[in-house]
Amino acid sequence: AAVEMQPACLGLYCGRIVLAVNGSLETYGDCGVCPRGQRTDDNKICRECVGSPDRYDWLYLGFMAMLPLVLHWFFIEWYSGKKSSSALLQHVTALFECSIAAIITLLISDPVGSLHIRSCKVKKLSDWYTMLYNPSPDYITTVHCTQEAVYPLYTIVFKYYAFCLVLMMLLRPLLVKKIACGLGKSDRFKSIYAALYFFPILTVLQAVGGGLLYYAFPYIILVLSLVTLAVYMSASEVESFKDLLVRKKRLVVLFSHWLLHAYGIISISKLDKLEQDLPLLALVPAPALFYLLTAKYTEPSRILSEGGNGH
Repeated sequence: AAVEMQPACLGLYCGRIVLAVNGSLETYGDCGVCPRGQRTDDNKICRECVGSPDRYDWLYLGFMAMLPLVLHWFFIEWYSGKKSSSALLQHVTALFECSIAAIITLLISDPVGSLHIRSCKVKKLSDWYTMLYNPSPDYITTVHCTQEAVYPLYTIVFKYYAFCLVLMMLLRPLLVKKIACGLGKSDRFKSIYAALYFFPILTVLQAVGGGLLYYAFPYIILVLSLVTLAVYMSASEVESFKDLLVRKKRLVVLFSHWLLHAYGIISISKLDKLEQDLPLLALVPAPALFYLLTAKYTEPSRILSEGGNGH
C-alpha cells in the first residue's frame, strides 16, 4: 500500500490508524495510540496482530500458569499436617481449578471460542513497558501512546489469575469444609487464606515485572527448583536412595522437581535444534544424584565430631 507523506510520528509506540483503504492507497489518522490488538510497523502505521505465540511465548505463559498452582500445593501441604488425609484431594482440586481457569482464559481470548490466540511478536524489553516511552514533543505536552505491544501476553495473565481466584472461592471452601475433618476449624481454611495473599502479590509481580520475568523465567525455574529440592531433602533428612524409597511422598516431590528442571532446560534451549538440545535433559537428575552422593560427607554432626577429634 502507498504511504502518504505526513509529519513524523514521534515516540517508539505512537502510530497512525488506518482510516480507509482505497485500492493501493491508505488514509491515516493522527499520530496516537494504536487500538488494542494492534502495534506499529516500521512506517509507524498501526497494524493488526495476526501472528501466533511462538514456543517460548507458550513456555512463558505456562510458567505464569504454574505459579499459582505450585503455591496452592505448597500451602495445602504446609497447613494440612500429618493427621489430615484431605491433602491429596485438595491438590487435585487446585489442579482442576487452575486447568479450568486456563481453558476459560484461552477460550475468551481473541479469537473467541478457540484455544489458539492471536498475538503480537515480542521484539525487545521495552515492548512490555510502553508507558515509559510516551513522547513529549515540546517538553510540555505528553502524547500518550501506552498500549499492549505484546498483546495479549501481558493482560492474559491477569485474566487467568482472576478466574483462578473465582474458581477457588467457589469450589475450595465447600470441599475443605466437607473433608478436612482432621484439622481444627481455624486451620482448615488457612491454605485458602494464603491464596488470598499470594494472588495480589502475583498480580503486582506481573504488572511491574512481566517483561523481566519473560526473559528471566527459565533461569528462575532452574535456581528455585535446585534450592527448594536441596532444602526439602535436608529438612526431610534424606541422605541415601533408601531414604527416598521409605515414603512415596518423597518420590513425588523428587519427580516434581525433575519436571521443573526439564521445563527450565527446555525453556532455555527452546528445543530449536533437537539433536543438540534433547541430550541436555539427561542433566535433569544430576542435582539430586549429587546431593545423595555427597550428603553423608556434609552432615553437620559428622563434621563437628571430626573437628572435635582433630582438636
